[in-house]
Amino acid sequence: MTGPRGPKQTPPSATAGAEPAPARDLLYDTDERGHFFEQPARATPAKAIALDEKHYHGHRDRLRARFSASGDGALADYEILELLLFRLIPRRDTKPVAKALLERFGTLSGVLGATPALLQEVNGIGEVVAMDLKLIAAVAQRSLKSEIRNKTVLGSWSSVIQYCHAVMAHEPREQFRILFLDKRNTLIADEVQGHGTVDHTPVYPREVVRRALELSSTAIILVHNHPSGDPTPSRADIDMTKTIVDTARPLGITVHDHIIIGKDGHASLKGLRLM
Repeated sequence: MTGPRGPKQTPPSATAGAEPAPARDLLYDTDERGHFFEQPARATPAKAIALDEKHYHGHRDRLRARFSASGDGALADYEILELLLFRLIPRRDTKPVAKALLERFGTLSGVLGATPALLQEVNGIGEVVAMDLKLIAAVAQRSLKSEIRNKTVLGSWSSVIQYCHAVMAHEPREQFRILFLDKRNTLIADEVQGHGTVDHTPVYPREVVRRALELSSTAIILVHNHPSGDPTPSRADIDMTKTIVDTARPLGITVHDHIIIGKDGHASLKGLRLM
């Protein structure tokens, strides 16, 4: 009798002098890290494999066609992420992985802002895929930064906010960043001056001013994040800003604003008239 994978093999012990049975067939697949592994062919019937591959390849082709025809506006967030994962996880249905990522981190921004360790807690995401996602996040951040480089920062305020949100909103610890500007309010440097805990970052006003003088900067914008997600300024934020303003003013350095970044928004101390 002939089975789905060819003639049935006769066990060596059944026929005297018979040649040993050939080694079992193996299927070769790739895991989420892109590494090949073997699994017995009998574990998944050939017909089921063919149907499964036809299903997800056909789905991938349809999703690519929708994106090509209408751009990202025609796709849900999980579909955009799924489309991205096609290349990172070539032989797997990536829809459940995309949905799991969004369920875990809330938004596309949250997915790209998550640490590699947290990404790998999601089933289907290995070390290599996690690093690929972080590389994509870095490209997006560099693209946003290019929008404010060599431009008058005060005239590109929305771009400044978008950039700061991309690089800081999902940091698990507080981060204190300074944008140093020249006399035309063009960006000279963007530097992280310190990292702290989940609710505090040590800031030294004299060091802030010293660095501005080293860069010949005549104006600065202070930025830090609140890992809690709520960008509301604390009393410590307000007092620290006032100290920096008072230290910088006699040396001809203007503090344009102090922006606090949260996961879903931001607060401007200048806009709130707190400086």
